[in-house]
Amino acid sequence: MKKKYTYLIVIFLIIASLVAFGRIAGNGFINYDEELYITENDHIKSGINPESIKWAFSAVVCSNWHPLTLLSHSLDWSLFKDNAGGHHFISLLIHIGAVLLLFFFLNSTTKNIWPSAFAAALFALHPLRVESVAWAAERKDVLSMFFGLASIYAYACYAESSKLSRYFLCLIFFVLSLMSKPMLVTLPFVLLLLDYWPLGRGTKDISAPINSRGSVIGRLLWEKVPFIFLAIVSSVVTIWAQKMGGSVASMERLPFPVRISNAITSYVSYLGKTFWPADLAVFYPFDFYLPLWQVLISSFILIVITVVVLYYIKKLPFLFVGWFWYLVTLIPVIGLVQVGKQAMADRYTYLPSIGIAIMLAWGIPLLFPREDIRKKILFPAAIAIITILSVITWQQCGFWKNSIELWNHTLQVTKDNYLAHNNLGLVLFGKGRIKEAIDHYNKALHVRPDYFEAYGNRGNAYAGIGQYQQTIENYTKAIYLKPYHAEGYYTRGTAYGKLLGQYQQAIEDFNKAIALNPDYTKAYNNRGLSYYALGQYQLAIDDFNKAISMKQDYADAYNNRATVYLKQGNNEIGCGDAQKACALGNCKTLEEAKAKGTCF
Repeated sequence: MKKKYTYLIVIFLIIASLVAFGRIAGNGFINYDEELYITENDHIKSGINPESIKWAFSAVVCSNWHPLTLLSHSLDWSLFKDNAGGHHFISLLIHIGAVLLLFFFLNSTTKNIWPSAFAAALFALHPLRVESVAWAAERKDVLSMFFGLASIYAYACYAESSKLSRYFLCLIFFVLSLMSKPMLVTLPFVLLLLDYWPLGRGTKDISAPINSRGSVIGRLLWEKVPFIFLAIVSSVVTIWAQKMGGSVASMERLPFPVRISNAITSYVSYLGKTFWPADLAVFYPFDFYLPLWQVLISSFILIVITVVVLYYIKKLPFLFVGWFWYLVTLIPVIGLVQVGKQAMADRYTYLPSIGIAIMLAWGIPLLFPREDIRKKILFPAAIAIITILSVITWQQCGFWKNSIELWNHTLQVTKDNYLAHNNLGLVLFGKGRIKEAIDHYNKALHVRPDYFEAYGNRGNAYAGIGQYQQTIENYTKAIYLKPYHAEGYYTRGTAYGKLLGQYQQAIEDFNKAIALNPDYTKAYNNRGLSYYALGQYQLAIDDFNKAISMKQDYADAYNNRATVYLKQGNNEIGCGDAQKACALGNCKTLEEAKAKGTCF
């Protein structure tokens, strides 16, 4: 009979997840990191091949080293190309896999099928999961969780029989999880919690004499040494990658008292959104002036819950395990080491939420000591809760349909959201609604006057309506705010050359861009165009050669080099370059040369 219920629960979890999240298969890509991970990433768009595999293990994308995530994106592109629905559906399937692993682990270790099912359903269908599942750039979340829960399940199997093969399998899954996203660096601590409950390894009696517990605790800690070592290595690599990408906020920008205040209130805010999942957004701006009363009340709530779960640690061990699972697994993303611009993020609850689900699934039934009342109340209540959460999740998935829907919704449910204004402006600019875009850039800069990206984007918008002086002023302001950003010099240099014909000033900016980023192929190409405009043909050819040597399928560089060779009368080489450029997608020079009878 129990096996029959297990099959039914598995079917329910799969179908419910497909229904709640299914509409993401009709969603498009959004303009928030997905261009870096997928749509504008040439390595990903080359699909799975030896070169893309080699790149995945050596690349740092969005200040992260996560080769398995990059490989999964490459595989998706091989299967679906630019069909966003396919990418989203694969993320959903991985999420469902993680849900089933959670259910199997809880059910096999607690032998309590219904709380296990409810905990898995809460994890699977809660609206806070939408960001991790519906956002293609967050593939790293679901992939890391899948391997992390596989590691936990393998650990439970190892705890049952102590076979070395199962221990190594657990380690392998842990490594795969870290190579997807380093969120699971807290797994060694989670495993220690699980040793206490539900695995019950050694004595649960923490009041027992220390000499009777020492050997057990020592053995359990010794088992975790390889996990701790891997977690440390992953943390070092992650911090290095994020510092290299400029994602780690300095203490000058975010003083430690601000970080502590935000961390404390975020812990409680995540709890609030768990029980009342309203006004969910893809980006929550930092509040540098949190009221003291809010920090104090949040601290009080956290202390009270901690005291209660410690008081009941022997009688209700699942409360202790669930609560400290929540507290500890949030530490890497709670903001003490601030990475990114967000104060908090829904996706950060993906792993920690399991702890709260465990507390609720095993704790709520205790409120109804009579078995007959439990049967009458708990099952209908559970169905009602799961249904409500699923409906909200389905609705939330709709906000991820496209970038305009997403950023408009974000502006509706948050205040002073400079990033939402900036990214909505980018979408509107791309659709030719330039004045609306400028209005949103203005609003972004009103909230955050040091937002260099908005200055650069507003400069692009002014160029689109012919206000070139405003364009240069905005680019210059962006460079002032971030003087070591190669793209700022490249963009202003392009404006000097293409818009104003001030080629010498353009070359000076391209020189600075190349000094900051010696592999900046576009800067070499555009500097070559400026040299060509000044009649310095050999210098132009040298730059096009350099660009092509770094990017052998660079159609524009072949096209531009063809133009120079044809200008010099070197028709044989020029026509060869023009044909190569056309084969790569840029036929402009070849068509012009054919019209003149220069190339055939």
